[in-house]
Amino acid sequence: MAVSEILTQDNYAHALSVLAGRDRDLAGILNTFGIPPLWMREAGFATLIQIILEQQVSLASAKAVFTRLQATISPITPEHFFQLDEVELKRIGFSRQKALYGRLLAESILTGQLDLTTLSTMDDEDVRAVLKKIKGIGDWTVDIYLLMALRRPDALPKGDLGLILAIQKVKKLEQRPTPKEIEDIAENWRPWRAVATRLLWHYYLSRKV
Repeated sequence: MAVSEILTQDNYAHALSVLAGRDRDLAGILNTFGIPPLWMREAGFATLIQIILEQQVSLASAKAVFTRLQATISPITPEHFFQLDEVELKRIGFSRQKALYGRLLAESILTGQLDLTTLSTMDDEDVRAVLKKIKGIGDWTVDIYLLMALRRPDALPKGDLGLILAIQKVKKLEQRPTPKEIEDIAENWRPWRAVATRLLWHYYLSRKV
């Protein structure tokens, strides 16, 4: 699949149809809960900060911190973020660790080490290699950025708890699937694993599993 291809409303509908034909569990989700939102975010620094905030905490908690950040600096740019000191970041709700990650990300952009605008021209694994050079950005963060911001059709956040729990429930597994087991299950969903992920998130959020 070409790097330039991203998920759109047109190919999203096609992908859902393909997945429903291949996997009756995904077809069941679609029939029961309807078409999931094409969740997306604007590519750039602010979205990466938001995803860092979402690491290992609830989405509601991360959103509250991100909203306070938006109220403090607007727009959320590397320049504005880097001007915040530890005390200000703590007041906003950043942990010491995430404040460090945010500052290192901002610094890498300001020094030219990282150019986020070039990521859209790279394939998924090159994006992963570039972003993971920044401390605090691991596979989950890259996967969510690929899936939501770059709208890559085949991104698979196999470490995502919501996805893990949804797959366990839908596939009737006794235990939570490992990342390797998720990859094996998801092989049948290529090249639309990001669409299957949205379906399973839709199930997770609708059922509150």
